Amino acid sequence: MIRTIRVSLVDYVNAWPLTWGILRGAVEGFEHITDVPAMCAERLRKGEAEAGLIPSVEAARIPGIRIVRGLGIASRERVRSVLLASRVPFEKITRVGLDVSSRSSAAMVQVLLKDLFDITPEFKFAVPDLPEMLRHYDAALVIGDRALTSDLSSFEVLDLAEAWHSLTGKPFVFAVWAVRPSVQPEPFMWSRDFGRRRIDEIVREATKRTRVGESVLREYLQGNLHHDLDKDDEDGLAEFFRRAARHGLIPSPDLPPFAEVPLVPRFEE
Repeated sequence: MIRTIRVSLVDYVNAWPLTWGILRGAVEGFEHITDVPAMCAERLRKGEAEAGLIPSVEAARIPGIRIVRGLGIASRERVRSVLLASRVPFEKITRVGLDVSSRSSAAMVQVLLKDLFDITPEFKFAVPDLPEMLRHYDAALVIGDRALTSDLSSFEVLDLAEAWHSLTGKPFVFAVWAVRPSVQPEPFMWSRDFGRRRIDEIVREATKRTRVGESVLREYLQGNLHHDLDKDDEDGLAEFFRRAARHGLIPSPDLPPFAEVPLVPRFEE
C-alpha cells in the first residue's frame, strides 16, 4: 500500500509546471491542499502537512525540514509576476504594503529597498487589493496571477527579479519544495516531469485562468521562470539567505539540508 503524503501547494499559474502531476492525480500517494504561499509554510510548520511548496525564505524558519534539490520556482532576470508598484519614485518610498499571502517576496522587497536604494520604509502586511493598498501606502507588493493581470501603467514598477539580478548578478529562487525527513523527494520530480510533458495543456489552462495571451504565458512559464534549479540557483538562494539574515529577517544564513537527490543540469527547451 502506498503511504499518503499530505502536501500543501499554491494554485498559482507559476507553480503549475511543478504541481501539475499532483493536481491532476497523475502521481500516486498525495493528498493535496491548495493554499496561498504563506499558508503552505504555516501548515508544514504546524504539522498539518508533511510537504509544502513554500516561500524560499520560510525554509530558514521551519526547523527539521529538507529542501528537495533541483526543483523550485525561480527567475534568472525578469519575473513579471512579483512586482512593487509605487506612486512615488522608489527612493522616496516611506510606507510599503506587503501582500499578506507572500513571504519570500516580502523579505526580498525589504532587502532590495535597503541594499539598492538605501531606504528603510515602514512595512505592513495587507489584504492584496492593489487600489486599496495604494490608498494607504506609497507602494504595494503584487504577486502571482494578480501581478500578471493588473494594469500598472500609471505607477513606477520594480520587477523584483530584475532588481535582484542587478544587485547580485544571480537568479532568485521564490519557492521550494520542503519536506519532512520521512518524505522521499522523487514523487515531486515525477510531478515536474508530468508538467513538462504537458506544457501545452498548462499554457491553455493558464490562458483560461488569466485571460493573458498564450504566447505571453508560454514566455512567462518557460522564459521568465524556470523550475529546474542548478548550482547558480543554489548560489542565488544562499546569497538571499545571507542578506536576509544580515537584515534580521531570518535567524540564520545557513541553508537547510537538501533531500538526497543529485543536482542535475537545468532542463532547457
